[in-house]
Amino acid sequence: MCGRFVSTTGPQDLVNLFGVTQWDPAETLAPDYNVAPTKDVYAVLERPAKDTEVIQRQLRVLRWGLVPSWAKDPSVGSRMINARVETVHEKPAFRRAFASRRCLLPADGFFEWTPLPVAEGEKPRKQPYFIAPADGTLMAMAGLYEFWRDRTRPDGDPAAWLTTVTIITTEARDAAGRIHDRMPLAIDPADADAWLDPTRTDPDELRSLLHTPAGGELTATAVSAAVNNVRNNGPELIEAVAAP
Repeated sequence: MCGRFVSTTGPQDLVNLFGVTQWDPAETLAPDYNVAPTKDVYAVLERPAKDTEVIQRQLRVLRWGLVPSWAKDPSVGSRMINARVETVHEKPAFRRAFASRRCLLPADGFFEWTPLPVAEGEKPRKQPYFIAPADGTLMAMAGLYEFWRDRTRPDGDPAAWLTTVTIITTEARDAAGRIHDRMPLAIDPADADAWLDPTRTDPDELRSLLHTPAGGELTATAVSAAVNNVRNNGPELIEAVAAP
């Protein structure tokens, strides 16, 4: 799974990197070295403009943890932070979004944990690792987004709508595979346009874009257990420590 990641690239840089044509400067997030479920994250997506219906590439701030449109309340989102690539096209919670509401989630890298040996009677412990492309490039994690309507709020209330996202995961490779069996699936830059295009709805064509993760070699760096606490946030969380 992917339960924490790092996102420090500023919105103007993301606009330039992903060819975004619509972004509201009011939607600006601070660099986050400990992105956890239910936090707001940047997402790159394509949707028709409200006035012209012309498809625009947008940079949006959405909440991590997908809430299906049919959910009774948004709390279900905390259990839907990931969608497995093997079944994302058929699971009821994800298949409608997979057909037409796909996005990219920019990340510097992500965290995974591996169990440490402990003596009898000791509490289980895990060593966190920061896993990122070896060449320092940005990961464009494959994601889906969904709209949820709070029926307790009146029509026309902007707060009645919640937009949420999930990260698609795949079998881990490279350094990630030595730490955990799953990892976020990064979209190859050559496939980004097709992945974001909402007019593409054929499941087989879309699944063909979800192949070997982009980014080449990954590095896994042992980091401080401070990342275990979501209240901790800063560049020290991705600094190397002595591996146990």
